[in-house]
Amino acid sequence: MFAADDTLWTGSPGNYTNPDAPKALSEVRKLVNDGKYADATTSAVKLSGEGSNAYQLLGDINFKFHETDVEYDETTYRRELDLDTATVKVTYLIGEVEFPRQHFASYPDQVIVSKISGNKSGSLSFTVFLDSKIPHRTSANAQNQIVMEKTEDGIKFSAVLDLRISDGIGTITVFEDNKIKVEGCDWAVILLVASSSFEDPFTNPSDSKKDTTIDCLNNLEQLKRYSFEQLYSRHLDDYHNLFHRVSINLSKSSTLTDSYVPTSDRIKSFKTDEDPSLIELLFQYGRYLLISCSRPGTQPANLQGIWNDKVYPPWDGAPHLNINLQMNYWHSLPCSLHECQEPLFDFIKNLSVNGSKTAKVNYEANGWARTRFPIYGLKHHLTGVRRSGLYGPWVEPGFEFLAKIAYPLLEGCGLFLLDWLIEGKDEYLQTNPSTSPEHMFTAPDGQPASVSYSTTMDMSIIKEVFSTIISAAQVLGKSEDNLIKKVVESQSKLYPTQIAKDGSIMEWAQDFVDPDVHHRHISHLFGLFPGHTITLEETPELCKAAEVTLNNRGDTFSKFKTYVKIDD
Repeated sequence: MFAADDTLWTGSPGNYTNPDAPKALSEVRKLVNDGKYADATTSAVKLSGEGSNAYQLLGDINFKFHETDVEYDETTYRRELDLDTATVKVTYLIGEVEFPRQHFASYPDQVIVSKISGNKSGSLSFTVFLDSKIPHRTSANAQNQIVMEKTEDGIKFSAVLDLRISDGIGTITVFEDNKIKVEGCDWAVILLVASSSFEDPFTNPSDSKKDTTIDCLNNLEQLKRYSFEQLYSRHLDDYHNLFHRVSINLSKSSTLTDSYVPTSDRIKSFKTDEDPSLIELLFQYGRYLLISCSRPGTQPANLQGIWNDKVYPPWDGAPHLNINLQMNYWHSLPCSLHECQEPLFDFIKNLSVNGSKTAKVNYEANGWARTRFPIYGLKHHLTGVRRSGLYGPWVEPGFEFLAKIAYPLLEGCGLFLLDWLIEGKDEYLQTNPSTSPEHMFTAPDGQPASVSYSTTMDMSIIKEVFSTIISAAQVLGKSEDNLIKKVVESQSKLYPTQIAKDGSIMEWAQDFVDPDVHHRHISHLFGLFPGHTITLEETPELCKAAEVTLNNRGDTFSKFKTYVKIDD
């Protein structure tokens, strides 16, 4: 069973501005203006920072059971995730003895709790130990605890496993190889707590004064007052407060005939049996994931959510800002999980601190330009106007929230965008350089390229940000501020969304040849969703063009590409 800690990342804080960026930016802009898009694409690499930090694993809790345990009756094995209780449950039979297991992660007590038992007295025996793919050392003590500590540089961590067994039944033996053996007990409760030397995005972990092992031991000392039942009750009270706010019922009864059908089988059968209860399950699964990985005081949900068992996770496990971070939080407000948004706004505020330095040094602009990826909000990465970081109507209800948190961030976005936009052809304001995420085009000279100017996604995002700033200013009584007047003036000069020769939404400012018409992204439909600039009431012709775009893209996607298409 692997464990994760959302503060474990590679890297450390530093200065990630690039004083050579203005010169490189001028070079790229000239190449774009000269129509040398392939050369601009090559040159734009100079504007990209180094690779991002990588999300790291904590380690594994390993259980080794008696050799006879491999003889369990496979037909009795059942494993489930109970979304209503956020509890993993496992049951199986060995002979006539049933062995149930329960696992849950408690937010209020900051502990992973496991209980293993047998329904025959003295039937439970196993060995447990900690391990990690990260360089570490372990030790065991007379209190039936195993301590694991990271030994390499960077963010340090400690994890402590604590073992309790049934009173008066069973024995515990601590071995020199830092494993603990349990024999002949009725039940065992395993607690795992962890701590890291991460303090905030601006403090180097080498400067941290935290004693991570002492933190773990102190937490365990506090947990001694609670029985397993009390820990579980506290976990449920906390989780139910969020999870039970929303229910969904798409049908009066399920089409399932068996009391237990594996989810994998239900997904396979959905092609022929569109069981609405599976949709209900997936809806609640999304809420469970956000509740479980994003709470006040945590880091924002990253590309792994929080769950990671790899030293080098796919795409670094980072919360990529072109789509992934937004996907994690789109349902937070509609599903009544506003508390789960707090880490997102903490993250954005931290980005804006380093981002103001990036804007000033790299782009000689005001405001802030988002820098690349936590945990330190470090590196800069060229992805078009998504440098503005806060796009889309993120504002949640609440005047105080708007005034103190959202609006200052929006102001920074607006200031940067006003400086980033430049006079272009036909007196329109344009962005240069500009890309459509992960999609190439064929330039007029026949060469592949990705960098041009004023891509539809860029302009759609800017329109959305400007509209959001204007609306927020109206609520706050700031409509006469100079910033808002400039935004209103610039808004009328933004490059319009255009329709291509084939009737689709034009992805780039020019009707370039698309070498991959079935590309997995449809970023140029941002104005349709999640934006609000393409609507049936106001722009019916663009809605029709959006339909053509979707039809052109087709639906012959892998599962991953289909999800990306839906989320785009």
